[in-house]
Amino acid sequence: MKPSELPRRAGVGFKPEHFANINATGQPIGFFEVHAENYMGAGGPPHAQLSRLREDYALSVHGVGLSIGSMQPLEREHLARLKVVCDRYEPESFSEHLAWSTHDSVFLNDLLPLPYTEVTLARVVEHINEVQSMLKRQMLLENPATYLLFEESTIEETAFLSEIARRTGCGLLLDVNNVFVASTNHHMDPRDYLARFPIDHVREIHLSGHSETIDDLGAPLLIDSHDTPVKDPVWALYEELIARTGPIASLVEWDNDVPDWPVLQAEAEAADAILRRAASDLAA
Repeated sequence: MKPSELPRRAGVGFKPEHFANINATGQPIGFFEVHAENYMGAGGPPHAQLSRLREDYALSVHGVGLSIGSMQPLEREHLARLKVVCDRYEPESFSEHLAWSTHDSVFLNDLLPLPYTEVTLARVVEHINEVQSMLKRQMLLENPATYLLFEESTIEETAFLSEIARRTGCGLLLDVNNVFVASTNHHMDPRDYLARFPIDHVREIHLSGHSETIDDLGAPLLIDSHDTPVKDPVWALYEELIARTGPIASLVEWDNDVPDWPVLQAEAEAADAILRRAASDLAA
């Protein structure tokens, strides 16, 4: 089973509108990440662009449609298409979400939360083992941004993730923005959450922007919207984390209202600066 070996640099999510800028001159980017489902067709411009990028950059493939947390079986055709993508591009990392998105034959275009119980734990472990066996590579599992809690949950989220990693050998993808969003929504301290997170299993970090709204009761509600720069409190959490762990491959996600390339590049440069400082401090 192939482990994740992304460079301990900052990367960005690849968007086709940025291809000309990226391809014009070499970019100081550690890696690119793509959504697996966008490359499940046989050919065309998406594959032509990604094949060109793959010649020069490390690659992370991020899935959004496996429905790892569903109680129903994984869709075998989707898993087979995912294997074709991974075999074709041999990414340094493959990751998916701790979420579900299917019910019977219906695919829901969202990443939905699940209760943390012994039953759901066993099901997620079963699904991850199936994925890793099919792909013959390690999978990373991402912590969710959540907007509600389940009364039936009996396991704390960080313990749930830790046990999944222990039972399956999978790695973890730590989304710092998701930590901040969920902690704020549930009136918890994100630093306490990060202190309990099984950091030894983390192979990649995500950073992104979020938006602020108000719930039905008039209380603040954060949404993991991926449509703004990384917010200052998330940068602060990230810098504290990296000072403790040392450099970890870190991705800037920006999926909606995508800016021009220089704006996204500047976000990656900010993350890279934090990674360089941490490396320098460890070497001192």
